[in-house]
Amino acid sequence: MNHFINIRDISSSILRKIIMDAKKRKNKRKKINTLDQDKDKPLKGKLLIQMFEKSSLRTRLSFTIAIKQLSGDELTLRPNELHLSKGTESLPDTAKIISTFGNAFMLRTDNDKKINEFKKYMTIPIINGLSPSSHPTQVLSDIYTIEEIKKKPISMLNICWVGDANNNVINSLIEASVKFSFKLKIACPKKYEPNKNLLNWVKKHKGKVKIFNDIKKAAEKSDVIFTDKVISMNDKVNRLRKLKDFKNFQINSKVMNFAKSDAIFLHCLPRGPEVSDKVFFGKQSKVWQQALNRIYVQKSILLYCFGKLR
Repeated sequence: MNHFINIRDISSSILRKIIMDAKKRKNKRKKINTLDQDKDKPLKGKLLIQMFEKSSLRTRLSFTIAIKQLSGDELTLRPNELHLSKGTESLPDTAKIISTFGNAFMLRTDNDKKINEFKKYMTIPIINGLSPSSHPTQVLSDIYTIEEIKKKPISMLNICWVGDANNNVINSLIEASVKFSFKLKIACPKKYEPNKNLLNWVKKHKGKVKIFNDIKKAAEKSDVIFTDKVISMNDKVNRLRKLKDFKNFQINSKVMNFAKSDAIFLHCLPRGPEVSDKVFFGKQSKVWQQALNRIYVQKSILLYCFGKLR
C-alpha cells in the first residue's frame, strides 16, 4: 500500500517513474475524448473516495477525470454532512468505514494532523490533495509541465519562486528541488522566508535553494518563474498589511525581462494581484497547460497508490 502525502517521503526514482508514466498516458490520449477510458482499464472496479474540507476546482476536476479515465469511479463526501464533523463519530471509526467501502482516499484538508491520523487508521492508500503545509500533487504536476515545455530534465533548469515562501506549494516545491536536484531561487520579503526546519532538511540533503529579498536578483537568468496567490487559503493575517508587504514582488513584464528570453510563467491558481494581466495572459504564461496536466499526473499517482505503476 502506497500513500502520497509529502514529496519528501517518496523516492526520487518513484517520482520520476510517475512523471514518465504520465507522459506516456498523455501521448496515448491525443485523439480521445475526456471521459473515454484508457484502453488498458487499469483501475476497473476501483472506487476513489474524495473529501474536500477546503474549496477546490482544479484538484476536484482533475482527480474525478483521472479516476474515470483509468476505468474507476469516484464518490465525493461533504464534510459538513458527516458524523465526524458533528463530533458524533470518531476519526478512527470514520477512517475504518471509508477503508471498508473505498479503495483509495483523497483528502483536501485544513489540518495536517488530520491527514496523518487518517493514515494511521486507514487500510487503503491516502492521497494529500492539499494540506496547510503540503501540496504534493500540484508540484509534481508542475514539474511534469516544465519538462514537457522545456524538453529537458528540470535538473538542467533554473527555477524561481516569487511570493510568500512559507505556504504549502513552496514547501512541496522546496522538497521537490532536493528530490529532482534542481536550482531553486526564492524571492520574498524577509519575514516571509521558508520554514527553518525545512531549510535545515534541504541543507542536510545538499539541496540547491537560495533566498533573496530582491525580486530582480532571484529572477535573473531563470528558466521558470512561479508564484502563488499572495493571500492563500490558509492565511489568517491582516490582508491589507500583507498586500502592502508584497507590493514590490508582483510578477510583471519588467520582472520577466530579468529572466531568460524563453522563460515561462506558472501559477497554480486562483490568482490575485501577485501577477500582472499582461504576464498572466501573455505568451510566456503556461497556466492553462499547467492546470490541464494535473489530470495526467494524478492518474499516475493513483496507479502508484494502487501498486499498478509500470
